[in-house]
Order: sequence, then structure tokens, then C-alpha cells
Amino acid sequence: MKARRDNTTEREEAPSAAGGSTVVTLPPEPARVMVGMSGGTDSTAAVIRLLEAGCRVVGLTIRMWKGSRCCSLEDEQRAAEAARSLGIPHLVVDARDRFCRMVIEPFVEEYARGRTPSPCVICNPEIKFSLGIALADEHGCRYFATGHYARLRRTPVECHLLHGIAPERDQSYFLHRLKREQLQRALFPVGDFRKQQCRALLEKYGLREKVRRENHEVCFVADGDYAAFVERYRPELRREGQIVDREGRVLGRHGGFHRYTVGQRKGLAVAAGERLYVIALDPVRNRVVVGPREAARGGGCLLEGFNWTGGNPPQRRFRCQVQIRHRHPPVPSQIEVRGRGSVSIRFTRAQFGIAPGQAGVLYDGERVLGGGWIRATIQAGQGPGEA
Repeated sequence: MKARRDNTTEREEAPSAAGGSTVVTLPPEPARVMVGMSGGTDSTAAVIRLLEAGCRVVGLTIRMWKGSRCCSLEDEQRAAEAARSLGIPHLVVDARDRFCRMVIEPFVEEYARGRTPSPCVICNPEIKFSLGIALADEHGCRYFATGHYARLRRTPVECHLLHGIAPERDQSYFLHRLKREQLQRALFPVGDFRKQQCRALLEKYGLREKVRRENHEVCFVADGDYAAFVERYRPELRREGQIVDREGRVLGRHGGFHRYTVGQRKGLAVAAGERLYVIALDPVRNRVVVGPREAARGGGCLLEGFNWTGGNPPQRRFRCQVQIRHRHPPVPSQIEVRGRGSVSIRFTRAQFGIAPGQAGVLYDGERVLGGGWIRATIQAGQGPGEA
């Protein structure tokens, strides 16, 4: 069933209070748009919304990893079938070498350094949007759209990334490293939708049962066993080491420090009189350091490699909300910009499980200011309890 233009579809929301700016999920007028299609609900719904708004749509599936849970051959076939049903052309591009170089190899190396990576944060600017916009240019498309739950606020001179309408589905955290020029070309047609609205849209076109069920894990680790995946590339990491407390006392043994992350409790296999959590990883001495829950809290953190999503920092010191992992409630914080991509954060309440390698993302209300990689934890002082 081909999608038809729906004259009731809103292309833009009402102008915001930000002086002449408009919150956008669809183009201001019908345009030629390339859409990244994964064979799932959200990207297919994005295609339908654009078609109903009168846009000419070209579907794109990026082949990234054999056995992936979002870009496998089966997902490719689902995307192609959805494109045929909706009457749009569908392209497939092979990016497996690039994906391995820019996402897989850094993912493995981060674990080898005792950090907890977030590969989706890298994949979006370096693979999906980089290739998507380049191919959009080749095929005469003005925009590149995806099924991410996020929105944009456009002004005559700027484009700001906003979180999606539904907090439980918001994916702006994973998009904070998009470059300014990528945001200018981006569209997020389902950013003002909730999941049930996307499902209803697919039901309307008879596609509900033809798309892939969603998952929330790293796409290229098909069985969810990150440690085993890392060991295939770095088998030397699979060796026993010590589990120690903060004073260095040996409490047990581990089968590889890369199997743990800060804040983890399960799988420690340590007998103690209290619950213990991972508070640090020591790759040099092949140690996992554990302590009580209080010791796994931090009063702040240092970020490196910071990307200011919407331009420059508001000022050298300012207050905003910070999210230290996906679906973690943003916490009010004091920010200090230190230069050279370094930012210091002090939380108003100590936070649990601040894992080096994860992204720390700054928000001013609904707007994404930018984000960087957590380098280190600033120890909690005498203050209010954790969130």
C-alpha cells in the first residue's frame, strides 16, 4: 500500500519562545529526502510520515556488520520489502570496512583500556549521517532523515538538537556528536511521536508484522556477550586477575577485567559481609577494584573530546543538566569549560556508577548543548545523597 499525502500532517510545530525559531520534525515544504532504513518500526514510520507530507523519499540501508541486529541481511530484506510496499526506491551501500575501522576497533580498544564504550554515539556521526548525507547529495536529496526520537529547532542561522517528545524513548543522547553541518541536513520525522503512534502508522499501511522488533543492545554483538566479542579480537585479555578492595586486599579472582564496568555488582563472586560494587578497573595490574555502594558514587566527572552540538559554550562557567548514560535521569550540575575539549562537571547530588568511556551529555532543558567522553570521576564530598 503506497502512502498518500495527508493534508492534515503538520510539518512544523508552533514557533518556540526562542525568538523566531521553529521546532521541526518535517521539512517546511515538500522536498526530496533520503531516509536511513533499518527494517524496523521507527525508520519505516519516518518514511510514511514524509510521504504523507508530500515528500519524495529515497530509502537507504547501510550494510555494516554480518550478524548485526539492526543492519543484517534479514533487516536489509525487511527494509527493501517496506520500500517496495510504499513505492519508493531503495539503495543499499556496503560500509563494513569503514564500520570495522571506526566503530568495532575503537569499541574493542576501549574495553582493553578498562573503559565502557558507547559505540552508537560514534556510529551516528561517523557512519550513518556521514554516508547518508553524502549519498543524499549524490541522489539530489535535500535532507537525510532517520527514525531517531529527537527533534530540531531551526533559526535563520542555527540548528539545535532537542530531545524527543516521549522521555522514555528519547535518543538525543546518542546524537550529541553530530556536527553542525550534519544537523542542518538532518530530519527526525518521528521525534514528536510516541512508539504507539509509530506502530499505528505501520498498521495503517499493513506493515506492522513485516518489520523487525526493536532491541536496545549493541547491534553488532548479536548474542549480547560483549566480553566474548572483545576476546575474539583481543584473546590476551582472557586471563585471571585479582579482585581487590580499596586497600588492595585480595578478595577473589576474575576472568578478565574487560568483563566488568563501574557500578556492576553481579558476577563478582566475592564473599563479603556487605554488597560490593565495581568502583574501578586497573588494566595495568589486571585488577578489578570493589567497594561499598557509597564508594561507587561520584560528586562529578571530567569529560574529554567535548563536542558542542549547537555551537559554542554559553560561558566558561554555567549550570545545566547532565546525563551520564542513556536513560539516566539528567541531574542539575555546575559546568566549567577548561579548553582543549575538556569540561569539568560537579553534580548537585552525587551519582552512582560513573563509568569512564561512557558519554556525558549536557542539556539546557530540552536542548542538547553537547557532550564528551567521561575520563575520570570526581569524588563525592559531604553533600546530599545520590540520585
